[in-house]
Amino acid sequence: MSKLKEKQENIKSKVDSNKFYSIKEAVEIMKTIESSKFDETIDISVQLGIDPKKSDEQIKYAIMPPHSLGKTIKVLAICNGDYQKIATDAGADIVGGEEIIDKILNESWADFDVVISIPELMPKVGKLGKILGPKGIMPSPKMGTVTKDIEKAVKESKQGRIEIKNDKLGLANFPAAKKSFDSSSILDNIYHLMNSLNSSKPSSSKGVFMKKVTISSTMGPGLKIDLSSLKDEIKSGVQQ
Repeated sequence: MSKLKEKQENIKSKVDSNKFYSIKEAVEIMKTIESSKFDETIDISVQLGIDPKKSDEQIKYAIMPPHSLGKTIKVLAICNGDYQKIATDAGADIVGGEEIIDKILNESWADFDVVISIPELMPKVGKLGKILGPKGIMPSPKMGTVTKDIEKAVKESKQGRIEIKNDKLGLANFPAAKKSFDSSSILDNIYHLMNSLNSSKPSSSKGVFMKKVTISSTMGPGLKIDLSSLKDEIKSGVQQ
């Protein structure tokens, strides 16, 4: 039997595609499945009960998990005056003002992962929408990337804030942990993120907010989560 076939058989023996698991069960199963040689990311996919066409039902924010995923984040801070030293001291990789805006406009330059701007420069940063928007890195007050608290924004970005936002289909897909974390740390992150998402339900959204939840690792299978006990499990996990 080939190694690939062996892996597939191993996954089949441990995952029932028709079963709905608790978050804890799903994590325990994922930890036992050897699906790759690298440290996989554990991802969450949530079908939200929102109308993604309505602006007041959009989900878009960033949050710090209890345990950082350790990804290297390249941060650009667009600011001027004293803010530039604050951004540099906080760890921003690139710091600049209008000259940075011009460079992005003229060269379509986007060699960074996060863009932070002070409010005063947003009228000019707004010109970058066509370049930064499609990449999902346009500064936004909702994401905490348009702020006067440059120090906090830079430090949190460097530490690996997780962005949670819906797509055009009302799906929210986001990383939660690394597979190498111990089970307790994985659960800490998942409960924290899912609790924040549940609390972000727009007032205009009626009915069930989290309609379908799936957890998977980068190269592993998706495990469907039992929604009937999800809220209780999240609440219990957060309170521990």
